[in-house]
Amino acid sequence: MDKQSANAIFEAKICDAVRLAQSGAKPRFVGFLDECQALTAQKIMNRLSFKNYMLWGGYNGSERVVFGAFPDFTEPDTESFPITAVTAGYRACDLLTHRDFLGALLANGLQRETLGDILVEEGRCVIFSRSEVTDYILSQTQKIGRVGVRLEKDAALPLPVGRNFEDFSAVVASSRLDCIVAAAIGTSREKSSEIIRAGLVMLNHEVNTSVSAVVTPDSKLSIRGKGRFVLDRLGPMTKKGRLSIAGRKYI
Repeated sequence: MDKQSANAIFEAKICDAVRLAQSGAKPRFVGFLDECQALTAQKIMNRLSFKNYMLWGGYNGSERVVFGAFPDFTEPDTESFPITAVTAGYRACDLLTHRDFLGALLANGLQRETLGDILVEEGRCVIFSRSEVTDYILSQTQKIGRVGVRLEKDAALPLPVGRNFEDFSAVVASSRLDCIVAAAIGTSREKSSEIIRAGLVMLNHEVNTSVSAVVTPDSKLSIRGKGRFVLDRLGPMTKKGRLSIAGRKYI
């Protein structure tokens, strides 16, 4: 399926959820959505002037979220969302990763849209899933790779931090996108410009092909084949009039 067709199907699902919520007596849900889909859903809601919706992934700050459209007479609330947390316990020395858990769950036949964030720490992983697949996860997941795990519903607070980051810093000519991309991946501005113009860079979850686009603090970058980055700081200026920056790469 090409991207245009996939986008059309996604928009139809979101619009159907709104229509069914408005005409029925209960909320309707779509997802889990990734960050790009969540942004698209918000744009669709703005276009439809529909405000009685919520994006929720099971905890504050979720990357993957479920879209919920609610009837006009109902206030959106997190308790209505069909999301369940599952906790996996294992030996801390086994050092399992996000990729290990996601790969095992997909190999068991689960679809990506049924799975939310997967938060991993030493000896514990919390998996957010659609409630309709929770029992399947509990019954079908005894091992992650070759590591035995113990699964149970719910999750104790505080939650694992989840994703880890690798810090980076640099001094650049300006806050233009080509400068920031070059610094993030350690390449030349000429090469970063080629990557941007090829449509391989997403700025705040949207493809941006303008090398001169201005990047601001807290911006998120996704560079195909190179990873994902968060820009934490722009400035101060150096004595030579260049801009110091700092950020993090998802690892």
